[in-house]
This record gives sequence, structure tokens and C-alpha cells, in this order.
Amino acid sequence: MSAQRLGLRNRLVSRGSHRFWRSLPLMASLAMLALPLGGCGTGAIWDKFLAKDEDKFNDEPADKLYNEGLYLMNKDKDLKAASKKFEEVDRQHPYSDWARKSLLMSAYSYYQAGDYDSCIGSATRYVTLHPGSPDAAYAQYLIAASHYDQIPDISRDQGRTEKAIAALEEVIRKYPTSEYANQAKQKLEGARDQLAGKEMDVGRYYMEKRDYAAAINRFKTVVTRYQTTRHVEEALARLTEAYMAIGIVGEAQTAAAVLGHNFPDSRWYKDAYNLVKSGGLEPTENKGSWISKSFKKLGLG
Repeated sequence: MSAQRLGLRNRLVSRGSHRFWRSLPLMASLAMLALPLGGCGTGAIWDKFLAKDEDKFNDEPADKLYNEGLYLMNKDKDLKAASKKFEEVDRQHPYSDWARKSLLMSAYSYYQAGDYDSCIGSATRYVTLHPGSPDAAYAQYLIAASHYDQIPDISRDQGRTEKAIAALEEVIRKYPTSEYANQAKQKLEGARDQLAGKEMDVGRYYMEKRDYAAAINRFKTVVTRYQTTRHVEEALARLTEAYMAIGIVGEAQTAAAVLGHNFPDSRWYKDAYNLVKSGGLEPTENKGSWISKSFKKLGLG
């Protein structure tokens, strides 16, 4: 073979080799695509696409789902299943009036089941999406009631109680003329009483430790912030005791006098009165005392 023909052959082989390597990634991609088609058939892949389309045609009527939820809730007493049905209405028919109703019913079902966090989630979403709805007041009340029903005993952290108070006040502020405002006010008193009880519990602990300054601060909180609760009588009596212990007799006399004026029949007044008398003093109110001023703000004393 001549040198000229040999050179031409080498150039052609080199050019073909170059084209081969340049097209190799494309061939590899096609091979990878062909593997599942050849190994498993096209059924699995098409099933995925068809399943999505099939789901679209499997939607049930909104009213049917809603009524099934009501049946599960009222007849079968299966609150968890009822909640799922109501959520399905919202999933399948998100912009319908049935979805709005179902969202509120799911919150109610969760509340009845004691699943308070889920109730708060559904009710919060309802208030956010439908703030002008006539049922928004009830949704807001469900949020507050869910926090309220989780209030712990006074020996534990009262963060949940504070959340309940904030939510209850929101009901009263936003919907003052609704029927739920009155219910919220009743629960609000109970929540505030709980916080006052916590302050009293800590104050008694400090009294036992003879840390009178710390105890006075706790009882002062009850008198200034929670004086409409049942704990205020004891708080005034404890203030009388603490002030007498550290020799601030003027404040002790005022605490006893304010207690006697507002709660003359209280057993705590008898204790405070006897304590002041034991020191050769009489209950006397100092109008300039913070105790007297605190009660004047509410028209007491």
C-alpha cells in the first residue's frame, strides 16, 4: 500500500474514532433509558403517570365526604376518622364552601378527641383563611379552649396558661358581642386564678425559707395583677406577715386594713388582725401605700 493511501486510511480511522468517542455519552444515555424499558417493561412507568390522572377522576363529591365525616363523628364516635374525612374535603375541593365548613369541623373533631395541637392548627388556618366568616369567632374560641384545657397544675411551668390567657383575650377583643366572648371571660378568670395560685405557691416557699423580700414580690404580683382572684385574700394576709417579720409595720397595718375593709368575713383577715394586734398595733390604712393605691385602681378599698 502506498504511503499516500496509508495516510488517507489513518485519517479516516482517526476521524471515525473521534466521532465515536464524541457520541459515546449520548449512546450511554440511551442505553440507561432503555434498561428499565427492556428489563421491567413500560408498565411500571406508565402506571405512575396514569395513577396521577386516575387520582383526578377519583375525587368524591364534597358533600358526600362532609356527610360521611358527620356520620363518623356523631354516629360512630370515631373522631379521628371524622377529622380525616373533613380534611379530605379540603384536599379534594380546596376552594369550595364545603372546604370552609370542613376545616372548622375538623378543628372541632380534633378538640373533642383531645388532640389539641391539631385543633389549634386547623382552627388557626380557618381564622387565617376566613377572618370575616360568622364562624371565625368559634374557631378563635377553639384555639383558646385548646390551650385552656392543657393548663397544668401550679407546680409546673405555666407557659400554657399564659398562652390560654392571650388566646382568650383575643376572643374577647375581636368578637366582644359573640356568645363565645362570655365563655372566654369565664375561662379567663380561671386561667388568671391559676397564675395567681402559682405566685402564691412560690411565695409560700420563700416564706418558709425566711426570704421575706422574695416572698413579698410574689404576693405583690397577686395583689397588683390578680386581685380579682380568690388568692388575693391570702396574699394580703401573707403581706401582713412578711412585713411584720422584717419590721415594716406601716405596710403590715395597711395590708391588714385593706384586707379587713374588702373582705371583712375572711378567715385570712382574722389571722392578719391578730398578727398586727400581737405587735401592739391596729390595722390602719396608709393611703400612700402601694397596697392602697392598687385597690383604688379597681374601686376597691
